Amino acid sequence: MNQQILGHTLDDQQQAIVLDESKYLLVVAGAGSGKTLTILGKISYLIKNKNIDPTEIIGISFTRLATQSLKEKIKKEIGKDIDVYTFHKLSIEILKEKNKCFSIASENTLENLIHQFFSITIFEYENYQNIVLKYFKQSLRTKRKVEYEKFYQQHQKEILQLEKLLATFIHLMKCNDFSISDFTTFLKRIKKTIYIFSFWKEKNFLILALNFYLQYQEYLEENKELDFDDLIKNATEHVKEYGWSRRIKYLIIDEYQDTSYIRFELVKAIIEKTGSNLMVVGDDFQSIYRFSGCQLSLFTNFCNYFSNAKIKKIETTYRNSQELIQIAGAFVMKNKFQLKKQLISQKHEKDPIKFIYYKNIKESFLKIIEELAKDSRKTILVLGRNNKDIELILDKDWQYQENNKLISKKFLNLDIKYLTIHKSKGLEADNVIILNLQDQLLGFPTQIKNERILRLVEIEYEKYPFSEERRLFYVALTRTKNKVYLLIPAKKESIFAQELKKDYQKFIKTR
Repeated sequence: MNQQILGHTLDDQQQAIVLDESKYLLVVAGAGSGKTLTILGKISYLIKNKNIDPTEIIGISFTRLATQSLKEKIKKEIGKDIDVYTFHKLSIEILKEKNKCFSIASENTLENLIHQFFSITIFEYENYQNIVLKYFKQSLRTKRKVEYEKFYQQHQKEILQLEKLLATFIHLMKCNDFSISDFTTFLKRIKKTIYIFSFWKEKNFLILALNFYLQYQEYLEENKELDFDDLIKNATEHVKEYGWSRRIKYLIIDEYQDTSYIRFELVKAIIEKTGSNLMVVGDDFQSIYRFSGCQLSLFTNFCNYFSNAKIKKIETTYRNSQELIQIAGAFVMKNKFQLKKQLISQKHEKDPIKFIYYKNIKESFLKIIEELAKDSRKTILVLGRNNKDIELILDKDWQYQENNKLISKKFLNLDIKYLTIHKSKGLEADNVIILNLQDQLLGFPTQIKNERILRLVEIEYEKYPFSEERRLFYVALTRTKNKVYLLIPAKKESIFAQELKKDYQKFIKTR
């Protein structure tokens, strides 16, 4: 008889993971396959059957909400408190042993510093004005400050994009463990380009990035603050040098597909010093945070980082129909670098994906809601690729509230929410509506290309077209328990919609 967790009986694959005693174990869990139940089952088994002290088990997840939810479920299931941390909270716990006073920097400190420089400080420094103008292939015809001020007023949108790019470059640089000494290497790499204008543009960018990196680190030191990246790096250095007084036998990490390089280094240091076992759980199909430093190869090449590691899969989904998961899985696995999974379901849905072609998106959206409103007990999740996608459907009849709720006087009893797809990961609803299936720059997939300069601070570069956008679409499709409605313009149809229609016509209903 397989183990029961929170009233659910674990399936054979889940039970095999619970009983597995490998030193290093990667659990590849498909969407809706019950990975949280598996984690709970593992912890329960370790405490009840292997007599592991609850204080010797540590859980890690990536958000405060996720850690709190897991703690509460563990308490409910086994009546014991287990420490579940975010990486940042774990780092703080480790650094408490240093008895060193520090505070945590605001998440927007770097962005604010950069914006202040471009909007105020730069007007006193002609040399930096020249660097910015050269970056934009402009030049000062005179030495007068007023000329740069005129340029700034006329190009504020472009300058804001440069500010964002600089902040992203420095964040990626830090979370991928590059340092000031790497700027020489960066310069040598861009010198190899055959485009002389591109070289000078990227060289001026690196000058600005180095300046802001130094300013930012100086600010943090003067204010005795650590940002999230330095927090993790300092904790790692402490563990490597002094170890950690905490006795640990099991380290269990959820959402491991979102791990960055410096997070991996902390995990490795803890394991080497404590000798603990490691179980990581995640889904490479749902790796959608590359822009924040997530390195998918840490997941897909797990056995290269931990010798004699074992891989087990959970491939039964309890959320999606067989028809939908078959489409979504085949769609994402066209990228050969994704791990192969054959997801199965006992649920069936004749046409799980509905193509809704529109000339007026508000009218088409309303018709879908009227259809779904026949059963007000069922939840609806409206998803967009971008924050502003919600504006496509808002009018006098619909209001969007701060708690992500969509409210209409006509449908007061409906549970309607709007989220970006990134924010929806981990959630589910009875039915899902996806907006913005347009073939345009800010459509889905987005056609905004990452600036080439960011490759300097990335550990890996994915060559498969729209690799992360493809995973993001998989996440959107798999939020539903029943059907997904794709709102598609009659003209400029998304290439993802075109691909689904071409390859999986028998499972798709069009109107």
